[in-house]
Amino acid sequence: MNSVAFNLEAAGIFRQCAKVLRQQAANPYRINAYVRAAQTLESLQKDARDILRDDGVAGLIELPAIGRGLAASIDEIARTGRLGQLDRLCGETPPENLFRIVPGIGPKLAHAIHDELHVDTLEALEVAAHDGRLATVAGIGARRVAAIQAGLAALLGRGRSRWQAPQASPSAAMLLNVDREYRQSSAAGKLPKIAPKRFNPEGLEWLPILHTDRGKWHFTALFSNTARAHELGRTDDWVVVYFYDDDHREGQNTIVTETKGPMTGERVIRGREAECRTLKI
Repeated sequence: MNSVAFNLEAAGIFRQCAKVLRQQAANPYRINAYVRAAQTLESLQKDARDILRDDGVAGLIELPAIGRGLAASIDEIARTGRLGQLDRLCGETPPENLFRIVPGIGPKLAHAIHDELHVDTLEALEVAAHDGRLATVAGIGARRVAAIQAGLAALLGRGRSRWQAPQASPSAAMLLNVDREYRQSSAAGKLPKIAPKRFNPEGLEWLPILHTDRGKWHFTALFSNTARAHELGRTDDWVVVYFYDDDHREGQNTIVTETKGPMTGERVIRGREAECRTLKI
């Protein structure tokens, strides 16, 4: 693929993101950011992949209208030929397939990681691999954790000697507030709906999606459309909240109704239960 072809391909994906976000009534700031980034790529004379090779993601950040998050998205397109964020907006991403590109993760383990840890992206999996959660999944010992960490570092282009934590996350109270807005708006029939490809042979538009903002944070929320959620009948309970800062860097959390312990019946953020508990004290 020549330089013009790749740059236009990446620009086309960004324009598709803008189109879908516009259809879903997202924040105009997010929409325009994708449009401006597409314009930069379309006018770029040098192959963006060459910039990645020579200067890494930092080289892309120096381009007009390309911040950290969008630079990471270009890197993802260069590595995989697609953008997971666009797939998620369209309800098409099978996270288990994504995890299987990591050395040491087969089909069974990919399903277990997704079902038990509620992570949907390679970036979120990397966090889990370093904060101890990945080691709690059955069949994953210290040696495999190390192998997965190394595989993720290579896939995500980490040019560093040790892992670094991602950017700050929204507060637990803010995430729970977004969760509440999503469930209330969904119940009232106020949200646009998308037709996910997974577990939806009729192609029905059943999955409500919310785009909302809190200060510097931009959020996308939707019910979990996973095999585990369907198996347990929790597709109207588990809510996946993706969050983006002003640089369009992405993170995500899953919020559920707790079924055991002192927080039974309360909404909790998986992996941040202690913070949720303090909000109730």
